[in-house]
Amino acid sequence: MRIKSLVALTAALMIGAVPLASAEELIVYHGWSSKAEVAALNILQGALNEKGHTWKDLAIPHNSGVNVSIVNMVTGGDPPNAFVTSDPHIFRELANLGLERDLTSYYSEIGAADNFFPIVRELSTVDGKMVKVPLFLHIDGMVYWNKDVAAKAGVDPTAWKSVDDMLADFPKIKEAGFVPAAVGGQAFQVGYLFHAMVAAIAGPDIYNRIYAEEPDPTAFDTPEVRKAIEVVRAFSNEATPEAENRPWNETTNTVIAGQALFHIMGDWMKGEWLAAGKVPGVDFGCQVIPGALAVPVTSDAMGVLGGQPETKDKAELDLVAAFVDPVVSAKANQQKGSTSPRSDAPTDYRDACNQVAMDAMNKPNGSVKNPFNVITGDWNNGIWTAMYNFWSDKSQTTDDGVAALKDAYDQIYG
Repeated sequence: MRIKSLVALTAALMIGAVPLASAEELIVYHGWSSKAEVAALNILQGALNEKGHTWKDLAIPHNSGVNVSIVNMVTGGDPPNAFVTSDPHIFRELANLGLERDLTSYYSEIGAADNFFPIVRELSTVDGKMVKVPLFLHIDGMVYWNKDVAAKAGVDPTAWKSVDDMLADFPKIKEAGFVPAAVGGQAFQVGYLFHAMVAAIAGPDIYNRIYAEEPDPTAFDTPEVRKAIEVVRAFSNEATPEAENRPWNETTNTVIAGQALFHIMGDWMKGEWLAAGKVPGVDFGCQVIPGALAVPVTSDAMGVLGGQPETKDKAELDLVAAFVDPVVSAKANQQKGSTSPRSDAPTDYRDACNQVAMDAMNKPNGSVKNPFNVITGDWNNGIWTAMYNFWSDKSQTTDDGVAALKDAYDQIYG
């Protein structure tokens, strides 16, 4: 019996050693660095480790100002196995290099495809193939406000029915000694404010004319876009000097600390509130931009590299399975402040702000794609630069803002 037991034990140990024999180190490129982002990444890294693989971090924070081409990284040697991007053009470039990884059939195999929200499937698909690993689902145009500041200022953000209602309360908020709207003076933050306002004020049709593969420059002359530019000016007029070059998470923290009433950004802001020990509905409130006709939806996603040796290939699929697992996804999204891209994720990890986001996404014709999912990097940067220059130079008029957008279009498409 002893001999049989030893044989059985040896066999069991050998079986248990198989995953270790195929263990791989996977290079993961991302740009996340805030407390909430790192907490979410730790959940994902732990899930990958449980598959027997190790995570080698390749991080360049998105607020560092460093612009790294994923394609150059891939072709330059020692490429990442997984990389954060939503840009469809990058996936097309990888396909041209024979390095595309089509995950469509794999998602069906592991039972994920039917459980992604419809908009997630759409945002994860490039040219008919699901090539992205959806991680975090966000609404870009969310308003997070400090309830204590609102009470001291005597304003009720839930009573705002339009952006004009919001702006009308700015003087009252300032008189109470608070900054009405916190925004960091960076091109990407101003750019996000602009596209969120275009979606909210102009709606899907005009938004989709601007943020398109082939933009329609006549959209810039519409009253709705001009109104969005005027709102950017109203926000810039309230910006304090220390706002210049301030990262988004530090901007959110001015609201958490009670210096400003609210911040409009993606609902990754919630991760900062939670990391500070704050409670939704008690310490802070959340809603979409008041009166919004549409909200931009971000699906923070990764790609995985195709054309790999068999062991790396299998390890990358293990990474995909780990990251889209409904429980892992729910836990990671809770940390980041976002909503799981899976409809079957455990509801234990959702709160009232998740419900606000889900209600917004479920509104008929009320969602548009984040620009990163549609337009080229050049066009996105062109819009950001035009709006940031407008933000920074208060002598510029709305006409100047419109002209700057047209000039950016001409430089890229003319």
